[in-house]
Amino acid sequence: MKTFFLLLFFLIALALKPEGINGVQRVIGAISDCNTRVGKEERVAMYMAIQDFNMQQNQTSILLRLKCSQRKPLQSALAARHLINKNKVQVILGPRSWEETSTVAEVSEHYDVPILSFADSSPTWAVERWPFLVQAAASTYTQMKAVANIIQSWGWRRVNVIYEDTDSAANGISPYLYGALQEVDVQISNLLPLPSFSDSFLLHKELEKLKKEQCRVFVVHTSLALATRVFRMAQEMNMMEKESVWIATDSITSSVHSMNFSLVSSMQGVVGVRNSFLDTRPDFHSFSTRFLGIFGQKYPEEKHHEPGIFALQAYDAVWTVGLAMNEGDNKGKQLLESILKTDFEGLSGNIQFTERKLEPATQFQIINIIGKSYRELGFWTDNLGFSHSLDNGVHNLSMESLGHVFWPGGPWSAPRGWDLPTIDNPLIIGVPNGSITNKFVKVTYDPSTNEYTFSGFSVDVFTETAKHMKYPLQYKFVAFEGNYTDLVKKVQSKEFDAAVGDIAIISTRCEYVEFTHPHTESGLVMVVPVLSHSSRAWLFVKPFTKATWLIALSINIYNGFVVWSIERNYCNELRGPFLNQIGTLIWLAFATLFSLRGEKLHSSLSRMAIVVWLFVTLIITQSYTASLSSMLTVQNLEPKITNIETLKSQNELIGYSQKSFVRAYLEGPLRFKPSNIRNFTSIDEYAQALGSGEIAAAFLEAPVAKLFVAKYCKSFTIAGPTFQVGGYGYAFPKGSLLMHDIDEALLNVRENGVLKDLEQSLIASEKCVDIQSNNETASLSPYNFLVLFMFTGLTSTTALLIYYFRAKDRFENYMAQYEGMRIALMIAMNKLGYQRNRLSRKVSDVADQRPSNSPNNSHSRSQV
Repeated sequence: MKTFFLLLFFLIALALKPEGINGVQRVIGAISDCNTRVGKEERVAMYMAIQDFNMQQNQTSILLRLKCSQRKPLQSALAARHLINKNKVQVILGPRSWEETSTVAEVSEHYDVPILSFADSSPTWAVERWPFLVQAAASTYTQMKAVANIIQSWGWRRVNVIYEDTDSAANGISPYLYGALQEVDVQISNLLPLPSFSDSFLLHKELEKLKKEQCRVFVVHTSLALATRVFRMAQEMNMMEKESVWIATDSITSSVHSMNFSLVSSMQGVVGVRNSFLDTRPDFHSFSTRFLGIFGQKYPEEKHHEPGIFALQAYDAVWTVGLAMNEGDNKGKQLLESILKTDFEGLSGNIQFTERKLEPATQFQIINIIGKSYRELGFWTDNLGFSHSLDNGVHNLSMESLGHVFWPGGPWSAPRGWDLPTIDNPLIIGVPNGSITNKFVKVTYDPSTNEYTFSGFSVDVFTETAKHMKYPLQYKFVAFEGNYTDLVKKVQSKEFDAAVGDIAIISTRCEYVEFTHPHTESGLVMVVPVLSHSSRAWLFVKPFTKATWLIALSINIYNGFVVWSIERNYCNELRGPFLNQIGTLIWLAFATLFSLRGEKLHSSLSRMAIVVWLFVTLIITQSYTASLSSMLTVQNLEPKITNIETLKSQNELIGYSQKSFVRAYLEGPLRFKPSNIRNFTSIDEYAQALGSGEIAAAFLEAPVAKLFVAKYCKSFTIAGPTFQVGGYGYAFPKGSLLMHDIDEALLNVRENGVLKDLEQSLIASEKCVDIQSNNETASLSPYNFLVLFMFTGLTSTTALLIYYFRAKDRFENYMAQYEGMRIALMIAMNKLGYQRNRLSRKVSDVADQRPSNSPNNSHSRSQV
């Protein structure tokens, strides 16, 4: 006790020492919240630093003037003005909150007085805004990285953040904690700002909102006063039970040494991150021993007298200013430059400034509150990880390496960090009502019961997945009317806890939600009509189009007519009644297709026509045979179109699902014209459009395409490459606590063959049907034989014309000869008539000269 009174007397005497003693005397100002434990520690530590400095330095002595602010920014500003104008201080230490620091910095700017702030959450722009502001406390960024690594170590994906609604706390959350959590892929489920003076009603109301959420990982970043009320209320609301996790930051845990039993009892199982310092150094032991005596004497109401990090920071800040004042000129700017050049090993760590900010701390201690106090678990070092001590050199990236942790509720095993859905509070899962096929998702409404039933492949796979989870999963399906992107946005906004269905995994949707592993094949494929129709009874006519058959028949009959016309003058068989001649002409036309009748043809013109026609017929029949053989022998269905370049070059129309992402993909990477894209709402519409030739191809997601081809196995097939897009997956909010377990269960469903059985049942449920196609692109058209048809037609026509002109000349000669013969015959006939007439007249004259009754006359007449 004597030692304490001697030290206290010496400290008071030093503070009242007049100027001129022990060299030049300088005045330092300080602003602190004297009514808090932190302010009390700072006050004792500063006076101890003044005492130690003046005892060790002969060149300069320093005097401390301290003002209490009660954490009020306006009072801090008034205190700063009083210290500068009345007490003539040359530098001001503190305050600790950013709200107070900003007002003090604004005042000091007008007087060029440096400010060494203890606020650890100053915004990045602060030192640029106020050129005399120095951040004398390490930034919270590295501390937030330690918090994020703790969360990552145990596999928790979502956290609730409770922070004090002040600029100081908010600056620590954003961007520091938010950025640190993003780096380890952890999402903030809820941000809960609380006023500094929150009453019990408000605390209960706000914590009740968090209690209704599934996430049970909480990060608390508040002052000790507010944290006391938060933890006590959380304990009363049974929020600190099994499966919950509570993590406290340095603003709370750095005062753990001073907490009373009532507060400690309400924080059982809390894991804390606090600034570390070497408590094994001789100078620290000396400081700690003296601090215990002075602090206990000055503040007897405090039960715990040990110094914390705040006392060490205040002690080092006094020494920083004192050493800078020893440099000589103590005007504002020169003093500031001297302060920024400071480099020494203080009680709180290395004191060195970069860009008017204290070098960030790289090591933090991890503690676990248990029993009446706390247990030191180990340390976390930036870029190295966790270790049991600072000097063993063995680090691990996971906090599990530190050993068992006593968690809230008493378990030694790591909490799950979230609550399971219950029957009273099940997962609300959105299911799309409007799938392109009801084989994947089928939503049926029963008006009599006003209830929906859900079935289909995607629904069945999810049901099986839920059965394979390690715990019972309570959920409820809800029908959703709208497109799939709107559905995943509903999941993002937490109107749904998840979405189940044939939801394609694409990058734009991943901006809103997380997807499980796909439960179907991935990819986008092109479906086109096939060339093979081997089951049709009229297959033999398929090699040629109707126009080709018609033209071939016409030319065949025409060639028969030409041969008949030329040869009928030489062959009596080609003459006769009209009907007989028609039959003979048709027989002659088709007989030339099967035999060479050159030895029976009399005219060289008919032979010429037949030779050319037989040449053309040979090529046509060989083409027919080859095409028909291909249709009969090819086992795999051949697509009519094999690549998208053909579709583009021929400017063909294509189809896609109306409620699908496919259109954007077709217009984007595949670069189809928007005017050539048609949308459809069912696979039957696809079949009709493809069969009728309305579209040349349909672009479907691989699972739907397999089902489509299974149903129309004789008419359509998959062609071209598979464009890599995601398969069908289940959507959950980002950082969902169920994702890991759902994925694990889904893998079990895949590995044990259940998924394969469901896929086979899906394909088997489609019975293969055929449709009639009006598209004749696969048959040989007249264009394929245009040259041959022209060749034989011109040859036959030429032969007929030559024959016609020759026949005309022969006819004219015949007619001329006939006319001469006719004239000669007429002359001969005329001569024969004249002689006959003369003989007749002579006979008549003889008869007239004889008597009529004379026997001689009768005799003579008879002789004549």
